[in-house]
Order: sequence, then structure tokens, then C-alpha cells
Amino acid sequence: MSADPSRFAHRLGYAGLAPLVLGCALIWLIADRNLDQHAFVSLALSAYAGLVIAFLGGIHWGLSFARGMPGRLPLAWGVVAVSLGWLGVLMSPYAGLALHGGVFIACYVMDRRLYPQLGAAGWLTLRFRLTAVAAMCCFLAAAGS
Repeated sequence: MSADPSRFAHRLGYAGLAPLVLGCALIWLIADRNLDQHAFVSLALSAYAGLVIAFLGGIHWGLSFARGMPGRLPLAWGVVAVSLGWLGVLMSPYAGLALHGGVFIACYVMDRRLYPQLGAAGWLTLRFRLTAVAAMCCFLAAAGS
């Protein structure tokens, strides 16, 4: 393990994209071969995307508590993000994955607005990169569902 926690966090962030990339690829590879496997992969990808979105919403809660509650918006956004992630899992894959792609983008937009207030502006470059790949995987997987 690296001595630099920031470097380790970057590595974990990129590693967290693996299920999204793999799931997206599998949706396209097994699209017409096996409907049961396709449904399973679609649900697995949607569930993972929903969990990541919940994690992104939870970051706002953690930063708010650490910064002494600088306002209500980070807390409210955290709950909205979790709710939208859950809603996407409940929807059919083509719609839910498209919603997840949009929510990933919305999470980044909110992070651009709130991270500077919460002392986390230095993470926005990583967040942009992770968001671009995650959203693209969700949109491509929705198209293949």
C-alpha cells in the first residue's frame, strides 16, 4: 500500500470503475445470446451504479459533519442522490441505467458547487474523470439493454 493516502484514493477510485466498464461490456457482448444472463448483468450494473451514487451522496454528509454543517444543501443533496440511485435500480435497465448516467453527471455538478465550500476542491479533477467514465458506461449500457 502506498504511503500517500491521496494516491491510494486515486487508485481505488479508478479500480471502482472496473465493475461499470466490465458490466457495460458484458451487456453488449451477451445482448442476444442469453436473456437471463443479460438481465442479471443489467441488474448487477444498475445496482452497482446505485451504490456508487449513494456513496457520492454520503460524501456530502461526511464533509458537512467534518466542516461543522456549513449549510443545508449538502445534506439535502446527499439524500436526493441516494434516492435517485435507488429509483434507478427499481426501473427497467434501459431507463434506470440512463437515469444513473444522468445522476452521475448531476453529482459532479453538485460537487463542483459544494466541494469548495466543504474543503474538497482538490478532488474535483479525479471526480470529473471518474464521472465521465461512469456516466458513459451507464449510457452505453442503457443503449444495449
